[in-house]
Amino acid sequence: MTQKNKLHMAGAVSIIVTGDRPEMFFQHCASYGIQIWDVVKLNQQSCKGTIVLKDVKYIKKLRKNTNYKIKFIDRKGFPFFFRRYLRKKELILAFILSTLLLFTLSNIIWDVEITGVPKDIEEKIDRQLEQYGIHPGSWIFSIDSPKRIQQQLLHDVPELLWVGIDQKGTTFHLEGVEKIVVKEEENPEPRNLIAAKKGIIKKMYVSQGVPKVNIHDYVEKGDLLVSGKMDDGEEAKEEGKKEVKHVAAAGEITALTWYEVKVSVPLKANTEQLTGEQENKYHLSFGNFKLPIWGFGSSDFENTQQEQEESNLRFLKWKLPIKIIETNIHEKTYKAVERTKKEAIEVGIKQAKEQLKLELGEAEVLSEKILHQSTENGKVKLNLYMSVEENIIDTQPLRQGD
Repeated sequence: MTQKNKLHMAGAVSIIVTGDRPEMFFQHCASYGIQIWDVVKLNQQSCKGTIVLKDVKYIKKLRKNTNYKIKFIDRKGFPFFFRRYLRKKELILAFILSTLLLFTLSNIIWDVEITGVPKDIEEKIDRQLEQYGIHPGSWIFSIDSPKRIQQQLLHDVPELLWVGIDQKGTTFHLEGVEKIVVKEEENPEPRNLIAAKKGIIKKMYVSQGVPKVNIHDYVEKGDLLVSGKMDDGEEAKEEGKKEVKHVAAAGEITALTWYEVKVSVPLKANTEQLTGEQENKYHLSFGNFKLPIWGFGSSDFENTQQEQEESNLRFLKWKLPIKIIETNIHEKTYKAVERTKKEAIEVGIKQAKEQLKLELGEAEVLSEKILHQSTENGKVKLNLYMSVEENIIDTQPLRQGD
């Protein structure tokens, strides 16, 4: 900042000193460290000069022991400008109210844009957003975080594959991608159906192709289940014809398969559970400084789980370095669980079934057998042999020359 700007911010006062040899008074002031500039001698009895506003009180003290008279004639700088407008209360009130109005309007959603999806899905998304409280006129801090809104929309609108949410100023922009249901080709390429894994055939339904296995047959991985080669029947064979028709084999074949699963279950465990009780606190944040504005004091809960959401305040199109921080404090409880060996085995079997279903998808666990069990370091370790009924079909392209 230049010297001129510094003086403008601090404020300056022009004075006229009247008396015998007035320039001596300015020299006397300078000897006390008082800064004086623009000194002009008006006549034999008076001099004009400019001083910093904060030195006015020192000038008055020095004059008391002299015969000089001081007249203040001009005032410059920010302090005088501020005082002048401070007297105009109506103008200041109007400025404050206008600023508050602009600040409020800058933190309200004025438009909701939905792009990337057909009209029917757009209308469905719009209805869901209305239920979430997101519509023109909504207070920005009253809505959930974009991540939570995305999760809700994907759950409530099954037609959505992906959704992105972005808040640009006072506009809530949402871009979605519609799920594309891939329909099976009406005329798929010729193919065989083979076994994806070993097992014993339990159920068969062949809609097209020639079955090569029967119920109760044992098959290995890669064995041919249904052939896509079809001849013209017994009459064609008698006539010596060798015409073979290639089709896309189709059907459903379920087999009994087996898996070995290892699990470990502790005899003692600590579980935590949310009670449903919660407290909300709000803070105004600026850098590392936080000012509580709602929800004072510490929480009454003994054990808690906290979630925080931050939202920047806006003024017109600018994002201010001031944030509203919402803290959700959930009460949770801890419970010590002690299991008997029998209970641990039951938990282990259930855990193994869930693990297997998660890996296989649509499958049914028929039975389980404990191959080995042991207790080590407070844990029950199980080695289970499990029987599962599942679809074992895999496809194999069929070339015309096969």
